[in-house]
Amino acid sequence: MSAEFPTRPEVFHEAARFAIVASEYNRNYVDGLVRFATDELKTIAPQARISFARVPGSFEIPLAVQAVAKCQKPDAILAFGLLFDGETLHASLIASAVTQALLAISLKESVPVLHEILVAKTEEQATARCLSPEINRGTEAARAAIRVVLALRQILQGG
Repeated sequence: MSAEFPTRPEVFHEAARFAIVASEYNRNYVDGLVRFATDELKTIAPQARISFARVPGSFEIPLAVQAVAKCQKPDAILAFGLLFDGETLHASLIASAVTQALLAISLKESVPVLHEILVAKTEEQATARCLSPEINRGTEAARAAIRVVLALRQILQGG
């Protein structure tokens, strides 16, 4: 796990729309990611609107992300899920498929998709990344979402 944590961007006063798509599976951990991300988005982008969709598991996240991208047209989508790496390849297969699908959706729909479908080996790893404020991946995703929205707006304005 990287101990490097991105600094908080300056407050973003422009209107923006963010969508969060989250898995119900491993809900306690995923809710931690959502809570930290939502709090950070509200702090950095107080004018932003945040919509929320819940799906059964991580495998269903790309379909919901695609629907949100097409129907809601947000500035960025944050995708949250947690898989525990077990004795079979199941978690790896899901993680790989979800990763490829989210990238494809992001490129096809021209919307940033922040990929936070985490794979943890232990409860301690999951707690550190999802429930702890020190290196919370929800906070990190919110900060990255703001940065990528700002970068894309600058690019699209010719700057």
